[in-house]
Amino acid sequence: MLSSSTSTLRLHQPTRPHRRHPPAPALGVATHLASPRRWRGHAPGAGAPLRARPQRIRAVDAAQPFDYESRAAGLLEERQRLKIAIVGFGNFGQFLARTFARQGHTLLAHSRTDHTALATTLGATFFADPHDLCECHPDVVLLATSILSAEAVLRSLPVHRLRRNTLFVDVLSVKEFPKNLLLSSLPPDFDVICTHPMFGPESARDGWDGLPFVFDRVRVGDCPARRARADAFLNIFEREGCRMVEMSCAEHDAHAAETQFLTHTVGRMLAMLELRSTPINTKGYETLLRLVDNTCSDSFDLYNGLFMYNKNSTELLNRLEWAMDSVKKRLFDGLHDVLRKQLFEGSPHAPDVSSSNVRK
Repeated sequence: MLSSSTSTLRLHQPTRPHRRHPPAPALGVATHLASPRRWRGHAPGAGAPLRARPQRIRAVDAAQPFDYESRAAGLLEERQRLKIAIVGFGNFGQFLARTFARQGHTLLAHSRTDHTALATTLGATFFADPHDLCECHPDVVLLATSILSAEAVLRSLPVHRLRRNTLFVDVLSVKEFPKNLLLSSLPPDFDVICTHPMFGPESARDGWDGLPFVFDRVRVGDCPARRARADAFLNIFEREGCRMVEMSCAEHDAHAAETQFLTHTVGRMLAMLELRSTPINTKGYETLLRLVDNTCSDSFDLYNGLFMYNKNSTELLNRLEWAMDSVKKRLFDGLHDVLRKQLFEGSPHAPDVSSSNVRK
């Protein structure tokens, strides 16, 4: 029997032990390895048994939505794309523009002759006014004029409208003359590279692979961006497979007097002979005919420039004349020897002047 006094009844329920959660999976480990699959049994009074919940698999090292290597390569290629202004949009300038455009560079063009329609087909923007061209702030100004007109064209450019560290490049066939011209005419902050692609539309009709490209970094600022810009321009020719030859402008002109001026001189001399193909052509003769075609397809101004603006050309021309005279002398000396034998040494076709036939 319970007492009538009020008493407090405390019910103590056993405390439930704290449930520990499994540790988070380490980086690079899929969560399905850390969380085993759990199945629910058949609940009392329920219908069909419950299916297990599908576990979501997460992996940190799974494929990412971006390929960072491809993006990095794309950014590098984009940085190497240049805005190039071709000054002198003649035959050779157009020849270079086709490759520049195919590589994705932005092209501007300027020339005395209006080449708007042709420039459009090549993906270039043509400017009749050099002021408009310079206000576009190209990365590179490519001087592709003739040797004879280079100085006048350069002095007509409003270089004060360009960025103060613009890169100037020439592709003339002589090198010391444009080097001195660019250094004396441009502001000291401008970069200068003198180049000579040793090929043209005829000799490179099948591509530039293996053909020599001569260059001299005359003046490139000691700045990563300016060095990268110079490398990006030279890379245009390297990508096409050119044989990259770095040499001074003076050394180039000494070699070019023989490899280029001599070739053009011989070709134009042969052209004066009006040689024609024959039914009995030899391989050597066909080589001479091709030489005539290749050299005479260039303008006489180019040939004249090779002579006027390369101090080595006059000496080579004198040596060529001496060589021709030496060959002629050997031929005529041999002819005189034959005639002397016929006249004085009893040749069947010459009178007998021996002592036995002389009357005493």
